[in-house]
Amino acid sequence: MQIDETIDRGELFGSLDSNLKIIEEHFGITIIQRDNELILKGEKSLEAQKVLAELMSIISSQEKLDSQKINYVINLCENGMSYKESKINKDIICFTHKGKPLKPKTLGQKDYVRSIREKDIVFGVGPAGTGKTYIAVAMAINSFKNKEVQKIILARPAVEAGERLGFLPGDLQEKVDPYLRPLYDALYDILGREAALRLKEKEVIEVVPLAYMRGRTLDNSFIILDEAQNTTREQMKMFLTRLGFGSKAVITGDITQIDLPRGKRSGLVDAIKVLNGVKDIDFCYLKDVDVVRHELVKKIINAYEKYYRDNPEPEEGY
Repeated sequence: MQIDETIDRGELFGSLDSNLKIIEEHFGITIIQRDNELILKGEKSLEAQKVLAELMSIISSQEKLDSQKINYVINLCENGMSYKESKINKDIICFTHKGKPLKPKTLGQKDYVRSIREKDIVFGVGPAGTGKTYIAVAMAINSFKNKEVQKIILARPAVEAGERLGFLPGDLQEKVDPYLRPLYDALYDILGREAALRLKEKEVIEVVPLAYMRGRTLDNSFIILDEAQNTTREQMKMFLTRLGFGSKAVITGDITQIDLPRGKRSGLVDAIKVLNGVKDIDFCYLKDVDVVRHELVKKIINAYEKYYRDNPEPEEGY
């Protein structure tokens, strides 16, 4: 396989040939470098050649490679698609305070963004690391900057594995802040800490426990409910009926990480069954291929799924 002279070899091969090793390991082949050629040996050499051609095209378009992108290109090629055809890198959600463009990194994320733009209520369901919360916050900030909404409201149920609010030190706000930290992190990363705090002081952005939303009607707002798998059926219904005129709601959760007490049914699981098919409500199911954290996260998710599929246990919290 010929390597174009304009291609940066260091970018293509990776540090200590790490990029080539990912391809070798996935396809079970050997790649040998020789001058301006790569020699591929193994039964799946043709499949690997397509992936390498895609990676060269990506480098030519001035994009950087990382392990997540390489693994995603492999997945696209195995499904008969090309990275260029997916047009993932063309869809900019917004820019961070540092000027970095935020874009979907997978087709699943791209569909999630499209649904949020088109629907008033969207459920983003998937495993850890698929960008459910981060993308929702980015879309909320973009809507606010475009003056589509006047307020951003971020909510979470204050339920975590094995801990209760009473065991935490401080007043009520100090007790609930640890549960809301992931939402703060996303805000600070996109807006910058100072800008986010200023908007919070003006109550343009609210970061609140879910219980604080009872009795409110939320007009002209972008509302995000994070960790929705830890809501009860009653809480989920309460949240969904807060939606007012000119508002949009995004509900995110992972039904494999329910921390509710035994016998309590998850409001997210219930909503998927009850609301499926309701017009203007969309359900986006992100998968392990959409994981954009460390590559080990995807392997951990797959290992857990395989173990519990082969060793079923009584379900809790469902």
